[in-house]
Amino acid sequence: MVVEGDRNIEEGLLLHENDKDDRRITSCVILSTFVAVSSSFSYGCASGYTSGSETAIMKELDLSIGQFSAFGSFLNVGGAVGALFCGQMAVTLGRRRSLWACDLFCIFGWLSIAFAKNVLWLDLGRISLGIGVGLISYLVPVYIAEITPKHVRGAFTASNQILSNSGISLIYFVGTIINWRVLAIIGSIPCFIQAIGIYFIPESPRWLAKIGSAKEVESSLHRLRGRGANVSGEAAEIQVMTKMIEEDSKSSFRDMFQKKYRRTLVVGIGLMFLQQLSGATGITYYSNAIFRKVGFSERLGSMIFGVFVIPKALMGVVLVDRWGRRPLLLASAAGMSIGSALIGVCFTLQGRNLLPELTPVLVFVFILVYFGSYAIGLGGLPWVIMSEVNDLF
Repeated sequence: MVVEGDRNIEEGLLLHENDKDDRRITSCVILSTFVAVSSSFSYGCASGYTSGSETAIMKELDLSIGQFSAFGSFLNVGGAVGALFCGQMAVTLGRRRSLWACDLFCIFGWLSIAFAKNVLWLDLGRISLGIGVGLISYLVPVYIAEITPKHVRGAFTASNQILSNSGISLIYFVGTIINWRVLAIIGSIPCFIQAIGIYFIPESPRWLAKIGSAKEVESSLHRLRGRGANVSGEAAEIQVMTKMIEEDSKSSFRDMFQKKYRRTLVVGIGLMFLQQLSGATGITYYSNAIFRKVGFSERLGSMIFGVFVIPKALMGVVLVDRWGRRPLLLASAAGMSIGSALIGVCFTLQGRNLLPELTPVLVFVFILVYFGSYAIGLGGLPWVIMSEVNDLF
């Protein structure tokens, strides 16, 4: 029976080599991706929220600079907590139920901020939102990578970055106009959409294979590739990968540092470190404070920035499967380095009272250069590469 099962898998793999059905982009794949990235929009809103609401929150709740800075930082504190449990949660609960758990944290966080009467509820909501964001950061790109055909996997996974940037764009564009409490309620809407939409999308076939549901794997693939598609080859490939993972499941944490895993470990962790240490988060959180510091109009700067962030994210999606991952990362790093250095030069000139009328405009332009470079590479590609180099699990 075992030999016959292995033979069927091998035959499925041979058929899969010439199978074109797995290249189809069905409405189910599009819907599933849209539902998954809905929470990414909320993630973007959370990232840009402190920039547009800083003045109003500090005035209404009588917060000091230190208290508001702590409020902004608590998103990262919650994110670190969520990141600690996201992998095990995804394995234990599955991708869909884990995404639903993300929604609970995010909805509670946004509503706590929206109805906060003091700094305690404000911070509690920010931490809860951060936990949800930490889970989203892992679950969304992994789920999308596991349901999409290989030839468009990079572009579909990069849509996570598009929706995140769309959330930032909305906050920047209307943050100085709409009340901060209403802004928080708007940020929660995508989470409600995802919480409902999850019931209409299939579970990841790779997770189903991991828990031994062979029939459900094919059922999920039929929904994703079309009812008339031949999914036996792709199902066999998933089963083979799952068996390989299970054979290595007895490995200890120390085995991860073996020589054969060294390159994967360095690439995966190194890219995530570079992304987090690039400084993009700080500029996103406090861009209005930077504009104010340099003497540039906060409202004009926020609106232009809000319009700019979506096209820059689309560039990454268009280029990711054409140029490849490595060239985009190199171009991104170079552009960010140049933009960051020139921003520093402009602040130095301002400090010495040189070109006082020109430096505000130059700082704004170089911030756009910096974020444009970030978007095409380090902004989204580390998540794509992480989901690929770790066998999509």
